[in-house]
Amino acid sequence: MKPGLQQGTVADLTWIVDASMVITLGGDARATVFSTPNMILLMERAAREALRPYLEQGDESVGIDVNIRHLAGTGMGDTVTGRATVTAIEGRKIHFAVECRAGDRVLGQGTHVRAVVPVAKIIENLNSLTPSASAMSLTASSAELPTLSTLQVTVRNRIAHVILNRPPALNAVDRQMTGELEQLVAWLAGHPQQVRAVLVSGAGRAFCAGDDVRELPAIAIEDARELSLRQAQLYLAFERLPQTIIALVNGDALGGGCVLACAADLRLACHSARFGMPEIRLGWPPGYGLAQLTALVGKARALQLCLTGDPITATQALDWGLVNELVPAGQLQARGQQLYERLLQLPAEALRATKQLIHLDEGTQPKVAHRADTEAYIRCLQRADAQEGLQAFAARRPPKFTDL
Repeated sequence: MKPGLQQGTVADLTWIVDASMVITLGGDARATVFSTPNMILLMERAAREALRPYLEQGDESVGIDVNIRHLAGTGMGDTVTGRATVTAIEGRKIHFAVECRAGDRVLGQGTHVRAVVPVAKIIENLNSLTPSASAMSLTASSAELPTLSTLQVTVRNRIAHVILNRPPALNAVDRQMTGELEQLVAWLAGHPQQVRAVLVSGAGRAFCAGDDVRELPAIAIEDARELSLRQAQLYLAFERLPQTIIALVNGDALGGGCVLACAADLRLACHSARFGMPEIRLGWPPGYGLAQLTALVGKARALQLCLTGDPITATQALDWGLVNELVPAGQLQARGQQLYERLLQLPAEALRATKQLIHLDEGTQPKVAHRADTEAYIRCLQRADAQEGLQAFAARRPPKFTDL
């Protein structure tokens, strides 16, 4: 830890109580109050903020003990403040007195203890406990990028040009491409100086048609769950890469392909491109990517895309904020190159920090919704309608769903 932390160090954190922080008692909306778990979370977060200026790079503080009394209630829309005061320092273990107030009223108070630990150790422990949920290692690789068959990767002038290279399958992501994309992400994470930006496009007439559903009938259900979680982690990993990721959407971006485009930092699309989430037409919800899609287009439009399965045009995608710019098809690569050359004139560390901070500030919780997405996908995948959807897809006919 950095020097300077001492007894009496104080941090305050203020929230406005919203619908995600309340509980309704007795089923009566008039008894909707700030919940105890959220009050405790506020006080713990205040303690975390107290320690943040004193953490070395690669360290984080984690709660190891909390003892809180809930003394009073407050309602939705009220302003609440959590205060944490350091009372004792035992090496890397820090003791706090904590309290929560709404104006002059004390809502709760007690004690809290946090330990300062290396983030790498936390990741190591999580991987050992839940290997399937963390199947992809984000450990940066300094080795040479191996030869890949489903991706074409060339590096020129600190730009990595990545082409999804399964044109007969409209660049659908199968298990092999998933593994090769994981290798690519690890390699990019390990080469922040050699590669400043990544341009991603698709070979042939599509950007990416999503997951290769032709594989599904032969995959055991547990393997399907693991693959979905790996793919979710893969696209979330794009947000953590030090490079600026630019998607050059040269054709359809559907399902997982739409999520891949959403995972990029910037999206340029040709006028004929389409974007869509067609999973519902096969009999299941999207297995991942809902948080990323909703962050770009908003809840109402994400619902429209996912509930109907209907694709939207590139012009609609531009209007919805899913696309940054429309470009004639023959000029996508040149426009991407031009955009990157502008970025090259800007300070590299400032660009990396800006990307990190924008993703960090999307919410107080990490993106973990994909776990629920995957479970819903797996549950529906085992139903008769999903089997009908797969058979109809293979036969190129409309499905005849029965659970209507």
